[in-house]
Amino acid sequence: MAWQRSLRLRTRVTLFFALIALFAGSVLIGVTYGFARSTLLARENTAARDQTIIHADLLLQQLEENPQTINVFVDTELRFRIDDNGFANLGSLDPTRPRAGTDTQRKVDDYPEVIVRAVEQGGNGTAYVGIDGQNYVVVGVYIGAFDVGYYEAFPLGDTERTLRAIFTALALGGIGTLVLATLFGFSTSRRLLRPLSRVADAAEEIASGGLDTRLDEESDPDLDRLAGSFNDMADAVQTRIEREARFASDVSHELRSPITALTAAVEVLDARREEVPERTRQALDVVVSQVRRFDSMVIDLLELSRLDAGATDLNLERLDIVDLTRRIAARYGATDVPIEVANRTRTEVSIDKVRYERILSNLVENAQHHGGGALSIQLAPVAGSRMRITVEDGGPGVARGEREHIFERFARGSSARHRIGTGLGLALVAEHCAAMGGAAWVEDRQGGGARFIVELPSEVNA
Repeated sequence: MAWQRSLRLRTRVTLFFALIALFAGSVLIGVTYGFARSTLLARENTAARDQTIIHADLLLQQLEENPQTINVFVDTELRFRIDDNGFANLGSLDPTRPRAGTDTQRKVDDYPEVIVRAVEQGGNGTAYVGIDGQNYVVVGVYIGAFDVGYYEAFPLGDTERTLRAIFTALALGGIGTLVLATLFGFSTSRRLLRPLSRVADAAEEIASGGLDTRLDEESDPDLDRLAGSFNDMADAVQTRIEREARFASDVSHELRSPITALTAAVEVLDARREEVPERTRQALDVVVSQVRRFDSMVIDLLELSRLDAGATDLNLERLDIVDLTRRIAARYGATDVPIEVANRTRTEVSIDKVRYERILSNLVENAQHHGGGALSIQLAPVAGSRMRITVEDGGPGVARGEREHIFERFARGSSARHRIGTGLGLALVAEHCAAMGGAAWVEDRQGGGARFIVELPSEVNA
């Protein structure tokens, strides 16, 4: 079910213990209370029947000795033998004869019909009945010598109070057991899931770049096997990533020398382009543009390799961010692009000048190549001593489905498939932002186009 999938494993384990305790406690309370109730009522039933028989014998003796004083005997002598709030009636089976009772407000008709019928048929009977909101155990005895029936009602108030006390004690015990089981389940789930939490934490550290993260050995054999398997996997991943990084770095470095020589040669040819035929000049233009693109790609790959290896440090300087932004924009052909500074923006910030220039220049060049040029550069403060730099363009924008991948290496949006560029500029933006503790993303620009946004700390910690 959806709600089960939304619950954390720790919560589900705790709920399992709680439900088991609730079920077991309910069964135990039900069985114990049922046994106590049946036992107490059986005892009350036996005591009532025995007492009624004794009282019936006394009535029989009184009827044999002096039947004229039977009412007085019932209302006086017998009354003292009956429990408080109990009552009795002596009724003739002949409707023409009077009935006597300890309570003049009670009649034989008040007793259960099943008891009265049993006595009228010459037998005895016992039943539980509620009279005027109170519960009684009623006993009827037939006195055959005088053809009369004797009925006596015994209140169950004490028994019910005892049962309530038992139920309360059982309920409190059940609640206490439920609480203890829940706490035990929570503690057990934490203890059981702690190794998994360590695995998750280690995996997150590896994902964030800490490839040397490993798990400690566990005392439990099963958990130690998990830790060992995780460490072996991490070793394999680290080895492969480092091998691929070294390969990319070595290839880029080895390509640097021939590319430099090739670039120099192409520049010489380009400088003497007037000396070659027109058709050769067109081929030369293609060679020049591709060599320059290749050179730019190698430089970007070398830079990414250094970033992957962590070989570049933060070099913080106290700079005027507005003036720095203006000079970078002018250096990369965006002299006329307005720079909008929001209110309360800190102009003096501590930042890595080289990294910031790389970020902003790549965004400006990206706008020039794919968005028809930058329309504005905006600086604004953000809560938490951070600042936001936004470069807007009026191009086709970035499709919503491509925004998560546009900052990946060699990723190219659908609108830039056939345009110049290496596909590494925005990847460098993302890498430099991450190194400075910031982030980069893209949004739609109101009125069309894209808004590339970079958020950086205004006080970067080295």
